[in-house]
Amino acid sequence: MLTTRKVYLMGTVITVSLIHPQATLLLTEVERRLRIYEHRFSANDPTSELRVLTTNAGRQWTAVNSELFELIALGKAYSLLPNNNLNIALGPLVQQWRIGFSDAHVPDEMTIKNALTLTDPHKIELDQQHQMVYLAVAGMTLDLGSLAKGYIADLLADYLRQQGVSQALINLGGNVVTIGTNSEQQPWQIGLRDPQGDQQQFIGTVALSNQSLVTSGIYERQLQINGQHYHHIFDKQTGYPISSELASISIRSAQSVTGELWTTMLFGKSTTEILRIIATIPDLECCLINRNGQVYQSENFGLVTNSN
Repeated sequence: MLTTRKVYLMGTVITVSLIHPQATLLLTEVERRLRIYEHRFSANDPTSELRVLTTNAGRQWTAVNSELFELIALGKAYSLLPNNNLNIALGPLVQQWRIGFSDAHVPDEMTIKNALTLTDPHKIELDQQHQMVYLAVAGMTLDLGSLAKGYIADLLADYLRQQGVSQALINLGGNVVTIGTNSEQQPWQIGLRDPQGDQQQFIGTVALSNQSLVTSGIYERQLQINGQHYHHIFDKQTGYPISSELASISIRSAQSVTGELWTTMLFGKSTTEILRIIATIPDLECCLINRNGQVYQSENFGLVTNSN
């Protein structure tokens, strides 16, 4: 029998469903771990482990939890790759815009320029041996929102597998990880949201088993002022929401954090270029939905649209 637990954490509804004789106990432990991860990786909680790095920026090295160190190291490595839009050092810029929060606003030009001077990922220094991090410039702050949920979903999936779970669905609000099959011994059917609809409107479904599906879109968090719409995915060069013909990017992959990384790295590129890049990467598939509602998918993504 499928047992489900829903909690509101990390600014979203998190749903974990699984089949196991000790399902209730396992779900209680999953919820406990989720609360720890929320505090550990939060860029907004002033008491979080991540925010301690900001307090110590430009002053001293900080010893961090091994999971936080691993995520920062991963984020830095991908942030330094050429020709991509990911940068985990964008924290100062994100905190100025505050999109998704009640105090969201459009910063002035000088504020944006000043924030951008604090976003060089080269200034994130790592001590692997001692699991320590140093932000070399005072005022630097990290924002792991572009990869934390995927990383957390993978951690939870690893834990459940270690406990003998062979059928589970983990949904961290747009980050889905599947273990095995559903209660009918069939692949899990995952709905792909229609960017032009509400949260319960889906453009189609994808069948998943032992895979992840991550979707990132400009519809998720928005600020509207004087008829202008501003979304939460920023151009690391200009400091403004990135210009894109796309409404959403979905990545199908073995690991959820991989999907997280690539949705951000690819945003801002043309549909043609994204499909070309994905075609060169083994075990990675994508589905792109543009602002006009047109759908493009790589060869083996497997979206079954509602019109089919």
